[in-house]
Amino acid sequence: MAFPEPKPRAPELPQKRLKTLDCGQGAVRAVRFNVDGNYCLTCGSDKTLKLWNPLRGTLLRTYSGHGYEVLDAAGSFDNSHLCSGGGDKTVVLWDVATGQVVRKFRGHAGKVNTVQFNEEATVILSGSIDSSIRCWDCRSRKPEPVQTLDEARDGISSVKVSDHEILAGSVDGRVRRYDLRMGQVFSDYVGSPITCTCFSQDGQCTLISSLDSTLRLLDKDTGELLGEYIGHKNQQYKLDCCLSERDTHVVSCSEDGQVFFWDLVEGALALTLSVGSSVVQSLAYHPTEPCLLTAMGGSIQYWREETYKAEGGAG
Repeated sequence: MAFPEPKPRAPELPQKRLKTLDCGQGAVRAVRFNVDGNYCLTCGSDKTLKLWNPLRGTLLRTYSGHGYEVLDAAGSFDNSHLCSGGGDKTVVLWDVATGQVVRKFRGHAGKVNTVQFNEEATVILSGSIDSSIRCWDCRSRKPEPVQTLDEARDGISSVKVSDHEILAGSVDGRVRRYDLRMGQVFSDYVGSPITCTCFSQDGQCTLISSLDSTLRLLDKDTGELLGEYIGHKNQQYKLDCCLSERDTHVVSCSEDGQVFFWDLVEGALALTLSVGSSVVQSLAYHPTEPCLLTAMGGSIQYWREETYKAEGGAG
């Protein structure tokens, strides 16, 4: 007789605020985990990028070199480099350890909203309000991008990368998926300006947030609408959305000071976190654990599940 499989653990959600860090860099435009979730990056309106250990609340390094506010950043797979983009229309490649600028890529005609490394961190992809996505070779000395994707009819708000795909959201109301293996572009029309796009962890779905205060889950291959999630407020700002580390919940910022969690399958609201009284500007979900970072004003907040105990026994 076979014993029944143990029931999988119910997913826990990060609802306990462990830390609030005053970042000291003006308004925090974006907060991002590094690849393993041990560190995070904050993008400041004061032109700086900062690297933190969020659990300890310690600042590890400040990166200065942008000429205007920093709007997005990302870390490489091996934690050796960072990339960032901002209001000065440039994309910057940084050496993590030294804090020095390795390369500065110029070519966008407007502010750079979003940046990502490819998986090998050999290429940086940047999306701008100039309606283009540009691909920059980190190893080349050439100043121009190796490729420019200019199908969008309005600004690019969000770019995400998988091993063979680029997912891009635009203010023109379309999400475009570039399949690099097949050399094809697929487009899904949402109708409202898109603020954020992301892949599900299993790579089967895409999550899209837009300025009609709605998140939509689409089947990546067919474009079929699998779910809609409402209740939050997003009518004005470029806000982040994501999926939890096990694809069980959809998560979004809101303009009313809260973070919303919905059950992915049921579509029902599962949890709201009250962060503060203004707009939750950005969020980042830990790659493997129920752990969330949020940004509001000049601070970031670090959230864990209720049962979490920090090392050393401190709750």
